[in-house]
Formats: sequence, C-alpha cells, structure tokens
Amino acid sequence: MRRPVSILLTALALAVVACEKKTQPPPAPSTDTPPAGAQATPPATPPEESDTIVIGEVGSLTGSEATFGISARNGIEMALNEANAAGGVRGKKLAVRVYDSQGRPEEAAQAVTRLITQDKVKVIIGEAASSVSMAMAEKAQAAKVPQITYTSTAPEVTQKGDYIFRVCFIDPFQGQVMAKFARDNLKLNQVAVLTDNKSAYSIGLAKVFIEKFEKAGGKITANESYSKGDTDFRAQLTAIKRLKPEGVFVPGYYTDVGLIGRQARELGLKVPLLGGDGWESEKLFELGGSALDGSYFSNHYALDNPDPLLKEFAERYQKQYGSLPDSVAALAYDAMKLAVDAMKRAPDLSGPALRDAIAATKDFPGVAGKITINAHRDAQKQAVVLKVENGKTQFVTTVQP
Repeated sequence: MRRPVSILLTALALAVVACEKKTQPPPAPSTDTPPAGAQATPPATPPEESDTIVIGEVGSLTGSEATFGISARNGIEMALNEANAAGGVRGKKLAVRVYDSQGRPEEAAQAVTRLITQDKVKVIIGEAASSVSMAMAEKAQAAKVPQITYTSTAPEVTQKGDYIFRVCFIDPFQGQVMAKFARDNLKLNQVAVLTDNKSAYSIGLAKVFIEKFEKAGGKITANESYSKGDTDFRAQLTAIKRLKPEGVFVPGYYTDVGLIGRQARELGLKVPLLGGDGWESEKLFELGGSALDGSYFSNHYALDNPDPLLKEFAERYQKQYGSLPDSVAALAYDAMKLAVDAMKRAPDLSGPALRDAIAATKDFPGVAGKITINAHRDAQKQAVVLKVENGKTQFVTTVQP
C-alpha cells in the first residue's frame, strides 16, 4: 500500500529521526512534511553553506486528489534516494521539504513562498493540477527559482515565465491524440463533451479536442459542463443522451469520472467515454467499477510497455510501496531525476544557471519516455492510449509528437 496520508500529522517528529527512517543504505534524506498551513522548520544554516542541497515539493497529499500527491511523493522520494546513493550532487546530499497543497491554489502559493524564503530551496517540484501549478509558478518565477511540474498539462503553466518547466506533454497534444483516436481508430462521427468548468486542465483539453475532432470531419453533438465537487451529473448526461452521440469526451479527474461513468450507465448511455491523463488512478476503478469498461483515455505511459527502463522502475516501486506506479509517480520520479541531472550540468546552483541547464535538456531517459525540453519549456514526448477493461487498463496504441 502507499504511505498513508496520516504521515502529515507526524512529519515534524519524523524530521528529527529522518536518518533512522530507512533501513537500507544509504540513509534517506529528510522529507519533512508539515501539516497543511504550517511552516517547515528552516535549515539551521542556509543550504549553500550546509552539506545538504534542499529541493522543494508541493503536492495534494490530502483532499479530493490525494492519490496524485501521494504517488508523486513516492516517485520523488525514490529518485532522491537513488541520487543520494550515487553520491548526491557536488559532494552534497539532497533533501526535500514537502508541503501539502490540499489541491488548493492558495495553499500551494503560500507553500512556495515558504520554500523560497525560509527553506531556501534550489528547485521546486510540483504540482499535479494545472490551476495549482499556475498559482505556484507566479511565486517561483518572481523569485527566479526553477519549478518543474510533473502532470500539469495546460499550456498556460509554462507561459508564466522562463523558470517554469514540465516533464509531461501538454493539452493541445493530448486533445489532438484523443480526437485522432476517436476518428481514426474508433471511427466515431458524433461525440458529446462534458467539461469541468472550474478546471483549467479540463477546459483546455476540451477546447483542443473539439477543434481537432471537428477539423477531422466529426460533429460535436453536445457541450455540457459541471463544476468540481458536483456529485449529480444526471441532468447533463440526460441532455447528452437525447442527442445520441457515439461517444462522450470527459476530460476530468478520476474523482468525477468514476461517478459520471456510473450515472451514464444507469441512464442507459452506453457509448464509450473518452478522456485524458486525469483519469489515471487506482481509485478510478473503485469509483466507476464496470461502468467504465470499454472506455479510453490518453496517458503518459503504459505499464505493459516492454521498455526495460520502465519495467525496472515498476519493479523497484512495487517492492518499496506495495503497489504498481501510476503515471503521476513515474512523471514525478522523472521530474526529480531531471532536476538532479540539471544540477550536475549547471556551472553553479544559482537560479539562472539551473534554469539554463533544465532548458538545455535533450533526450533525457525518463521512465515515462524520453524528454526534450523545447523553446516553450514543455516536454516533447510520446503519448499512449489505454483501454479500461475489467478493472484495469490495457495498452492500445502510441502516438508520437
């Protein structure tokens, strides 16, 4: 099982005994996680004068998308331990200071301020949701501290400034992938769209899907919306069913998609549901059950991909955390590994030097695919399409940029 969220309540105590936390050598870095809204204890000496290089992490460790934050923390922790086992960076060990965003932009922005002003971090990793990452990016950009997000796919995230990067593909590519898949692979002519109108991620993905699907000759029969936190989608689904689509594009998060799938089937709407990487979570199957069988979504990687780098990572992750890694864990792992690689290549650990080193990344061997950072600070990489069937996902196809 993944590490329980209750670790947040004991994080300050754990910080005192961090060196005893792991049994395998070398000693694990400190991963202090203050309770939401609390301040982490700053290092006794500034990071540049100590024997430790501090990395900042902000994730949704509690709240409706907590599985994202916990998966990310696991991936980051794994990468950090591996880096320290290999000698760290510049002869110094790495440590991570973690804050819980609760999935809320305002909490994430406050956390970044603390990481910069108190913890003196060199790089910030996070977040999952695009709207949260954008709130963080404003603070990081102003302070000239590089930020690397692992799964925020809205184009606007890296447009916040030249210190903001990502290791995932962006919504225009993901929307294009699913529009192409719907037309070319599933041969769909008419599709409805159901969007979360409070999510930058959902709105951005839907916009591109609609544009590309119509350009390919398809028709959007309905364009309905809901708001994050809603639990009853029957009115929207009834309106969609009335127009007889051959599929429904739902670019939301697993917390909503599971309920939408169940209610759609209850109403007799049995066409395939389509979506993006926000679906990817073990909780999707708990919430949606068999109602999501025959549905498809785009993602960053597939566990049944024969890539030996991915297979080795999955085996190590499962041994350490008791479950197979989802794409958030893999991408957070890649974000941390890329940050370490940039710190090794940079002439020094100043913000501008690290920014330039991250920007120069080319063909970095990530477990979720090779990463090249383009001129917009986005990752150029492939996407996969997965099918949901019998409580698990199956690899369908790969789409190159």
